[in-house]
Amino acid sequence: MEPDAYPRVLVVTALPFSRSTGGGITSSNLFAGWPRDRLAQLHTEDGAQAEVCERFFRLPLRQAPVEYHLRRLLQRQRGQGPEPTAGGNVGPAEQGAPEQGAAARAQLHAAYDLSPLRVPHGLGDWLRDFRPDVVYCTLGTIRLTRLALLAARRCRTPMVPHFMDDWPATLYADGELGGLARRALHRGLSAVLRRSAFGLGISAPMAEEYHRRYGIPFTAFANSVADSELDPPAGRPDRPEGSGTLELVYVGALHLDRWESLLAVADAVDAANQAGRSVRLTLHVPEKDRAWYGPRFAGRPAVRVAEPLADADVPAVLRGADILLHVESFAEAHRRYARYSLSTKLPRYLAAGRPILGYGPAELASMRHIEEAGAGLVVGAADQRLLVDRLTTLAADGALRAELARDGRAYAARHHHRARTAAAFAEVMRRAASGASLPDPVRAPAGTA
Repeated sequence: MEPDAYPRVLVVTALPFSRSTGGGITSSNLFAGWPRDRLAQLHTEDGAQAEVCERFFRLPLRQAPVEYHLRRLLQRQRGQGPEPTAGGNVGPAEQGAPEQGAAARAQLHAAYDLSPLRVPHGLGDWLRDFRPDVVYCTLGTIRLTRLALLAARRCRTPMVPHFMDDWPATLYADGELGGLARRALHRGLSAVLRRSAFGLGISAPMAEEYHRRYGIPFTAFANSVADSELDPPAGRPDRPEGSGTLELVYVGALHLDRWESLLAVADAVDAANQAGRSVRLTLHVPEKDRAWYGPRFAGRPAVRVAEPLADADVPAVLRGADILLHVESFAEAHRRYARYSLSTKLPRYLAAGRPILGYGPAELASMRHIEEAGAGLVVGAADQRLLVDRLTTLAADGALRAELARDGRAYAARHHHRARTAAAFAEVMRRAASGASLPDPVRAPAGTA
């Protein structure tokens, strides 16, 4: 495709293009092959990498003076240095275990999010110099919504919002700041949707639900995998019983109380081993999560909390497993937030050619995706006996593991192939830039062959 066929896209997100965060990885893969001079990114977090885009404008936390000075005061009181950071879209306001003081943190986050944003003088010149045709944004907070709207209005461009979790239904739903935060959030979201001919969801169930909820077409775009990740895996996922310890591997973060589900899986591993199986659970989690949650898994010889992985190392680790593990929380607040979400790692799990054990609420899009792909066994209820039974079945039945692995990899090739997904995404962005709309919601992941 000729470079001029690609619209000039301004990407407004908290997390920049990178290979170190789920959002950064997904956006980098969606824009794979895009001419670098036709992309620009306005973001709030650091860590930008120039693999996909070379034009960045970071809005530092100093431009939100109320939050900046409050965080600075808190960090000085704790002796943590003078320079605060934003810590993500709605990150913890205080250091320490994230489950502590959740209600107080929610009130403080709402105050931060509503506080004034000071726009740097150079941003207007930067936007005029780039001249975008469309603004692509992931939103997720009041501040990011206001920032994306400011950019779209100044550039007089349409918008394409991409939703990764159901934050519109859950963020500030407990009436933080007397309901002011939630009203401001939805005013901003309504303004974005008025500038959008259509929207994007992270999964087909989200696209269908958001089409119904907001009255404009939605289509689904999730993470994708390169050809190299779809190569036939080495080794055999059906290696015979008694040939060694089976490796059950989890790769990802432990926020949203996923650590509680992992503890239940650790108990199931212990039970399977006591029944004569030989299974080891290995967790590759971010360093911060190792510090917060690692001690909860101490004293379990069949559980290893391993070092974090660089993005380039993930495929080999996944292929070295016998069974891959995906978990979600059963807590009501988390299952509402993640009900339409599709984890960044799931397409990579499928492509790895290894069977998957899913443990989380059956209604979640991630669990439904595993079942739809025919790639694994899902325990959709907090039923410890059923969890032990499903784990034991996978550990004992090499033929079943091979069948699930084969079907999962074939599904990834059909639905998560990077070149096809990126081409479909480029077509959607061209339609947005030209003012065209989409037909009814796509009921399968975009990029399907």
